[in-house]
Amino acid sequence: MKDFMLDNLVRENIKKLQPYSSARSEYSGEASVFLDANENAYGSPVTIPSPAAGEPEVEFNRYPDPLQWKLKSEIVKIKGVPAQNIFIGNGSDEVIDLAYRIFCEPGKSNVITCPPTYGMYKVCANINDVAIKEVRLTGNFQLNVEKILDAIDEDTRLLFICSPNNPTGNNMNRKDIELLLNNFNGLILIDEAYINFSRQKTFLQELAEYENLIVMQTLSKAWGLAALRLGLAFASEKIIDLFNKVKPPYNINLSSQELGIKALSRIEEVNANIKNTVAGRNFLNEELAKFSFIKKIYPSDANFILIKADDASKLYQYLSAKEIIVRNRSKEPMCENCIRITVGTHEENEILIDALKNYTNG
Repeated sequence: MKDFMLDNLVRENIKKLQPYSSARSEYSGEASVFLDANENAYGSPVTIPSPAAGEPEVEFNRYPDPLQWKLKSEIVKIKGVPAQNIFIGNGSDEVIDLAYRIFCEPGKSNVITCPPTYGMYKVCANINDVAIKEVRLTGNFQLNVEKILDAIDEDTRLLFICSPNNPTGNNMNRKDIELLLNNFNGLILIDEAYINFSRQKTFLQELAEYENLIVMQTLSKAWGLAALRLGLAFASEKIIDLFNKVKPPYNINLSSQELGIKALSRIEEVNANIKNTVAGRNFLNEELAKFSFIKKIYPSDANFILIKADDASKLYQYLSAKEIIVRNRSKEPMCENCIRITVGTHEENEILIDALKNYTNG
């Protein structure tokens, strides 16, 4: 890596920012009477069972831990990354937005994205008035390293890499990513939302080697917790401190924290679901290859498959009429007539294939 200086990337107003000090951040320790946060002392009309056996039910009249230490301690056991190197966001979208707000100067800074890719990178750039340099993937959906390096200038702050990529499903070449990490003085955010379905190893092990690396993961996909909005970021302690400085004080609600803890104790169940999803992906690959109206099936290391059809809009409308909803990605760069299909349960996958058989005959 070049002479990376994190301080040079942080906006001046963020450096000077005095973060909001919540009641729960000012006091740490055990207490029996809490009269510091203007909470309702009489409790709440609803509760949820505690994730720990023998513990009392969880009530909602108290503010949650602003830094989610109990949840992070469970993540440590699975990811092997120290708690001080973990940030938990209200979905990965909060992580993306905070990166813009911390490191990008509106109207001046720029970022690099590599379409076709996850759309929120661009949306957050537009919200934060940050210019986007789009360097399209190559014909086989890999990073165009030479063009990315050419696009970097003194105002380039962030580079987003989605691997496995959404919507294409493929992993990015690891050596290409390492080359960029070694030659970019800005921050590289590797979005590993689908890493649990992949044969490629995570970049978490490289955190100690690259100060300019942020790895994003999520509990929405393999862990099946999309409704709880638990996005994860792993980075140096300095970067995590900046995220905690700027985030809202209670960005992760108590229900999400408690249910997240409970889910993380059931890793065997999650691994079984991952295995079933990969088997379903293989089943769909085999069955979809039998249809003449499907021109190409792109290799996938995610829980979805991208296909190219002879007429994506017609196919999408047909499936919608059958109450089968897929995603038409035809408007994305390099994805003309492409449809993204999420791997469902075995029953759902068979319903899809049966419907496509009738489409062939229709």
